[in-house]
Parts: sequence; C-alpha cells; structure tokens
Amino acid sequence: MIYFLIYLFLEVSLTVEIASRIGGLATFLEIVGSAFFGIFILMNFRHALAENLDALRTRQIDMQGFSNRNILGLLGAILLILPGFLSDVIGILMQFFLVVTLIINRFTRKYQPPTQPKDDHVIDAEIIEHTTALR
Repeated sequence: MIYFLIYLFLEVSLTVEIASRIGGLATFLEIVGSAFFGIFILMNFRHALAENLDALRTRQIDMQGFSNRNILGLLGAILLILPGFLSDVIGILMQFFLVVTLIINRFTRKYQPPTQPKDDHVIDAEIIEHTTALR
C-alpha cells in the first residue's frame, strides 16, 4: 500500500510540474498519444506472442526469457495507457528494454537445454527367456 501511495505522489507531482511547463494542450496530446500507442501495442501483441512461442519452440529462448518478454510487453503497454508522465516513461523504458532484449537475443548464442551426464558404466540390455511356461 505504501508503494502505491509513493508512486501516486510521484506521478501527480511529476505530471503537475511537466504540465505547468509545457501547457495544457501539449499535456493532453501527450496523454492521448501515449494511450493510443499503448492500445496499438496491445492490439499487435498476438504477433509478438506468436514470435515468442516460435522462439521458445525452436529453443532460441528458455521459459524465463519467454515470460520476461511477454510480461514486459504487456505491462509496458498498460503503463502507456494510464495517464501520467511517470507511467509513460516507465512504459516506454519497458518497451525499449524489450526491443533491446530481442536484438541481443538475435545475435547471441542459442539456448541449449541442460543435458544429463552420460554414465559410461551402464550397459543397456534386454533379457529374453525362451521358456514354454510363458507361452
């Protein structure tokens, strides 16, 4: 609860300070523009989700990377929809972090799943008995 109140205080203080410097019309246009940008991201989220599922299926990313990409994209879009300058800055930073992560993952090594160490002292065999009692 205390963190929400701190966030709310910072959001209102920052919004009032910036709005007094740039004016009411520019503040209105920024709030509406960022909301449309957040809605645009949410409407196109299915494409990002499909790309992330494909990357997970081909083992280019692990499950942690998959969840991070999707959570950052959704949370950043929601923060862009919320009115206020602090939420817009955090939402844009989340989107940029997501883009940087996607670019880095394109040029880094592929995810390799952990393998079990092979035990060379085990002999795999099948025993077949030729008894008439089993027939």
